[in-house]
Amino acid sequence: MACCKLSSMLLAILAVLAADPLAMMQPAAAATSAHLHFYMHDVIGGKSPTAVLVINGSRGGSFGDTVVIDDKLTEGTSQSSATVGRAQGYYMVASVANIELMVNMNVVLTSGPYAGSSLTVLGRDDVNVPVRELSVVGGTGLFRMARGYVLWKTITPEILDLEIFVNP
Repeated sequence: MACCKLSSMLLAILAVLAADPLAMMQPAAAATSAHLHFYMHDVIGGKSPTAVLVINGSRGGSFGDTVVIDDKLTEGTSQSSATVGRAQGYYMVASVANIELMVNMNVVLTSGPYAGSSLTVLGRDDVNVPVRELSVVGGTGLFRMARGYVLWKTITPEILDLEIFVNP
């Protein structure tokens, strides 16, 4: 009896493979890309700072200074624009001669079609360059295993323009 059930199961599997022999070898459907655009409010000082210096790296310079962030992400440049998420992580001055930052942060989305998902951004930020490119090295939720890049521009010392291009 068990032999008949096993034979029937094998026959069913062979029938499926005969109908489409490449079905088990085809890759999953290609993911679509996403383009996100918002503004990051990096507020140092004042009543409600979102960026705090936690390590003062060197005397007489800024090399090694490390800032922890929990910055608001908005649709527009105004603080009162609709909030889309938070940028949480840190950046540090990683150059002896210039203000070049090493950035490590999570872009946590709290509204819109990607609410509950996040992207991990890592890279070098040479603040003297008008447009910088940082890497998207992963994510969660709808962005699990994401890869891409961020175009990062300074609008004012406290407002950054972030354009994220990612393959979720």
